Amino acid sequence: MNAPQPAPASPTAYARGLFDLVRRHRVMAVLLFLLVFPLLMPYHALAVNILIFGLFAVGFNLLFGYTGLLSFGHAAFLGVGSYLTGIAMVHMGWHWLPALGLGVVSASLAGVLIGYLAIRTRGIYFSMVTLALAQIVYYAFYKAERWTGGENGLRGIQVPAIEIGPWTLDFLNPVTKYYVIYVFVAAALWFVSRLLASPFGAVIEAVRENEKRAAACGYDVARSKLLVFVISAALCGLAGGLRALHLSVVPIDSLHYLQSGQAVMMCLLGGMGTFFGPFVGAAVFLTLEDVVTTLTRHWMGVVGAVFMFFVLFFPAGIWGTLVQRMQRAVRTR
Repeated sequence: MNAPQPAPASPTAYARGLFDLVRRHRVMAVLLFLLVFPLLMPYHALAVNILIFGLFAVGFNLLFGYTGLLSFGHAAFLGVGSYLTGIAMVHMGWHWLPALGLGVVSASLAGVLIGYLAIRTRGIYFSMVTLALAQIVYYAFYKAERWTGGENGLRGIQVPAIEIGPWTLDFLNPVTKYYVIYVFVAAALWFVSRLLASPFGAVIEAVRENEKRAAACGYDVARSKLLVFVISAALCGLAGGLRALHLSVVPIDSLHYLQSGQAVMMCLLGGMGTFFGPFVGAAVFLTLEDVVTTLTRHWMGVVGAVFMFFVLFFPAGIWGTLVQRMQRAVRTR
């Protein structure tokens, strides 16, 4: 007798298997998508912007989405990373790689200072303190015209050709620039994934859910909040440094509170507390801005209306809503 043949797997089983595979290897899934992302964009400069601001939103999401701390001052870390990277290259003659490292370290130190003062407050007071301190940073860099260029911004950031063994990479080529920046973003995403999968990742999510209960369980809530604040600042500083290399100039609006607002919008549009959501939010926001600005100068009103629509009808964000529906479909069928 012939052995009975196993029943073919149902579409639901395939969907469940694919969903579990992506969830277990989320970094690889995100990086594979970002690897081909420039092919999906109308032009490469937009893809580079989405990559950089996606990293900026990831840093903000680590604090807001996973820890529950709403900061209105994260532009300070984006700007400090940008300016210190540019200052090291323009005024000190540093190579771009250690200059980028200086930008990240400087943003981390700014995160220590601002975070130490901000975590002493809660709720809306925390948000207002971060906004006030970020405005102090903005004013300090605005007035340091000799180093920062003041209102005109810092100019003259030049990245020479990158030599890797027998290969020479032209950073002025948009495709080359995208994949050079991609390497740093990939390393940052791997780090964030490992952090969230660690015991510390469980601690910060416990702080988000119930701060008093986390403290009662013996966790040092204040130290955990300060540490995640500094890590978030470092990621935003890396995004700022990469933006300086991309633009070859650091505009003063890198430190403006509107940049902090953009981080909030990108995080909410994509889905706070999700791994890929910040990139989805950055892609939607920047693509919408790019399209609408060609049609009207009142593009901020259109973007604001779209943002309110998603907040009202998709509170989990685009990617967050999609993940929830996928989970619901896989469990119920």
